[in-house]
Amino acid sequence: MAALAGGALLAVYYGRQSSAGSDQAARPTVAPREPGILRYPAGAPQLSALKVAEVSELPVPLAEPLNGRIAYNEDFTARVSSPIAGRVVALKAQTGDAVKAGNSLLALDSPDLAQAAADLDKAKADETRKQLAFERAKKLYEGEVVPRKDFESAEADLAQARAETQRARLRLRNLAPGGSPGDSYSLRAPISGVIAERKANPGMEVRPDLPDPLYIITDPKRLWVIIDLPERNLGKVAEGNPVSVEVDAFPEERFSAKIAKVGVTVDPATRRIQVRCDLPNPDMRLKPEMYARVTLLANENQRAVRVPNNAIVTDGMYSYVFVEKSAGVFEKRRLSLRLQDRNFSYVASGLTAGERIVTSGALLLNSEMSAAN
Repeated sequence: MAALAGGALLAVYYGRQSSAGSDQAARPTVAPREPGILRYPAGAPQLSALKVAEVSELPVPLAEPLNGRIAYNEDFTARVSSPIAGRVVALKAQTGDAVKAGNSLLALDSPDLAQAAADLDKAKADETRKQLAFERAKKLYEGEVVPRKDFESAEADLAQARAETQRARLRLRNLAPGGSPGDSYSLRAPISGVIAERKANPGMEVRPDLPDPLYIITDPKRLWVIIDLPERNLGKVAEGNPVSVEVDAFPEERFSAKIAKVGVTVDPATRRIQVRCDLPNPDMRLKPEMYARVTLLANENQRAVRVPNNAIVTDGMYSYVFVEKSAGVFEKRRLSLRLQDRNFSYVASGLTAGERIVTSGALLLNSEMSAAN
């Protein structure tokens, strides 16, 4: 009986030892062999919860990103309306079409154009009649048949007729700059560009006082960014300073622009100043009326490594990130921050461009390191 009881005790002992050994083997984390280092074997479950990305150097901002709006560059935009009343009989250009200055946009059936042509013919006929009257009066005056006042009156009538002919000619040229008006009025593009908007429709009655233009023509490769700058940041901006533009459509990209004009007045209700920036758009991906986040930059030569704020862990008074040294090996490194906004921090020292850091899961690693120590 004693032998049986001893065997049972040994079985229980060895069973507990075997269970403890298997629990230790199941643990994926290996205690760090040197301070500030975490090592994980390949396939460790912790690795699936981490996101690692390479950091890069970017220009240092002067302030937190500001809300902005992309708009047409009005220096390269024309809003085209009809100078005369009429009815649209043909559309010659559609939205998205590229046009050159002088191209026809639409044709109008316009009584005003016919009236302008008739006025010119009438003015020419009147000038011819008064020219003949002036020549007769001149001969009679030279022959001392009529007094000087009759000659001067005929001369004044001729000058008035010539002025009326010139007025009618300029009016018709304004309505039909391409030459002969023909049977309809042709509305033409004043500048070269791309048709961004079209409000004209076949059969539409148009007049000069319509609230909206019939066409908007612009150069989509040149845009503006409009910023409402807080009054406190006015001393940080000047014409020619660089800015960085981000939009939701392309979250990983930053577009370069420069401040073109700073407003001269402060809005008394919002305490903000309007700032306009020139934004090149060579690939035409950015569109007018997009919302944007605009960052004021000190200088393109002043650059620092940018890291997302969720990659930073705070320990006491200091900030840290986890740098991937190799597969499964992470170093907890202290940073000195130069500037921090709502989404990103700019590093003064402790990190260099090209290094890979944990951007998601840094708190998990920090907990693992605290437990290991």
